[in-house]
Amino acid sequence: MKISFHGACKTVTGSCYMIETEDTKLLLDCGMFQGSKDLKERNYGEFNFAPNEIDYVILTHAHIDHSGLIPKLVKKGFKGTIISTKATTDLCSIMLPDSGHIQELEVERKNRKLSRAGEPLIEPIYNHLDAKRSLMHFSTLDYDLKVDLTPTISVRFRDAGHILGSSIVELWIKENSSETKLVFSGDIGNLNQPIIKDPTVIEKADYLIMETTYGNRIHKNLGDKQELLLQIIKSTFLKGGNVIIPAFAVERTQDVLYYLGKLDLEGRLPECKIYVDSPLAISASEIFRVSINYFDEETKAAFDKIWQSPGILKRIVMTRSEEDSIKLNNIKTGAIIISASGMCDAGRIKHHLKHNLWREESSIVFVGYQAPGTLGRQIIDGVKQVRIHGEQIAVNAQIHNLEGFSGHADQKALLHWFDSFKQKPKEVFLVHGEPEGMEVFKNLLLEKYDIKAYTPEFNQSFDLKHGEVKAYDVQGPSEKDAALLYTNIINKLSELYRVNLERQELKQLYEKLKTIERVIQENILK
Repeated sequence: MKISFHGACKTVTGSCYMIETEDTKLLLDCGMFQGSKDLKERNYGEFNFAPNEIDYVILTHAHIDHSGLIPKLVKKGFKGTIISTKATTDLCSIMLPDSGHIQELEVERKNRKLSRAGEPLIEPIYNHLDAKRSLMHFSTLDYDLKVDLTPTISVRFRDAGHILGSSIVELWIKENSSETKLVFSGDIGNLNQPIIKDPTVIEKADYLIMETTYGNRIHKNLGDKQELLLQIIKSTFLKGGNVIIPAFAVERTQDVLYYLGKLDLEGRLPECKIYVDSPLAISASEIFRVSINYFDEETKAAFDKIWQSPGILKRIVMTRSEEDSIKLNNIKTGAIIISASGMCDAGRIKHHLKHNLWREESSIVFVGYQAPGTLGRQIIDGVKQVRIHGEQIAVNAQIHNLEGFSGHADQKALLHWFDSFKQKPKEVFLVHGEPEGMEVFKNLLLEKYDIKAYTPEFNQSFDLKHGEVKAYDVQGPSEKDAALLYTNIINKLSELYRVNLERQELKQLYEKLKTIERVIQENILK
């Protein structure tokens, strides 16, 4: 068995791992990279494997950093089956087309700039139609049901307690008359979250692929998150401002609405309007309302009371249209605006930040993880000024980071989950974390359990044979091979462009290609 790591390696997005046996290739997740410009550029490159050779995708949950490149995978030739829980399938049915639409808008904006600069235009990673076509490959699997994918591979989903439908993956792989159990944690949820259940205890594993988003951090114990949120709302309204909450459309938005609903039932929520300004979050909330079988017992008991309360229903305003969203910019106080994206890198939240971030009387409340390189991370790290839609905006609002709302287990909860294994894994592969956090967690596993942990590099592979782990360093083409390949591409493109030199932008591109070719000839192909 061979495991290759094609994403979320020493970073927190782009989850994608390939498992190869003698007769089957499957992917665990196929997520999009988010954060810095360099990371996002990876989404445009070719996969480091052949999509048409993949038999299955085992999808842990619907968040875009785990599912977001599935439409690209299908577009590039994948013809297999994507297996997920029903809730994950339902959420992907709205999230992936929405992601495709975002790709189209982003590329349209970029191409306007490229066109004005005389640069070649780019294509979206995929569009909304590609995303809709990818949904035809989905097949659902219930929690706790073990099924055979092939005569040598079996799979079972367990509840990860992260978002609605999120899963821990158990895989049993038979090779050479022996069976190996591989467990992929997916994203492990924080304990005692509203709506969803706590993560399932797993009893045994031979090898474990484990997330470490908060591998070196404990969520700050700042008291009851519902009470903290109430204090922020009251103080903000007294100053005459708005409360702006950047929230992921799936789970965090619903969590916040749940707590606001409880406060309203108790008669403690100040007079206000609650705006859910995200079409995706509105659609996701509708899926939540028909998925009560996934809820924990506390939420089931409170659900009907909250969502049948005339008070909370009068307060909540769902703004689907762009026109209604723009109107919110005129509201100066008494508004709680919940909008996506959760890391503030795209979507309507950027408009609300633009109109409120500079106001000392307003509050910005973060309720989820902020990846390095994102606008949200810049703000919570304390910058005094940020750039939004080409304009410099002062950060004068009160900034609050309520880590208690996080859907990710912190270091303590990760260790609690790992400790629950009755038969600990032989080795652990740490993924989906920042380098510092991964290193701390790696050392903890060695100190507490005497278990070796690996922190794979991007595109690194490991062979698991006879109970031993053998790593293969990432190998790329030699400098000379790469240069020869590039000159071949230049020659092919040159043939196409020579006949179209009357177009100025093509002429400029042709001249740039010839300049690159000249540098290669002078410096490498001597």
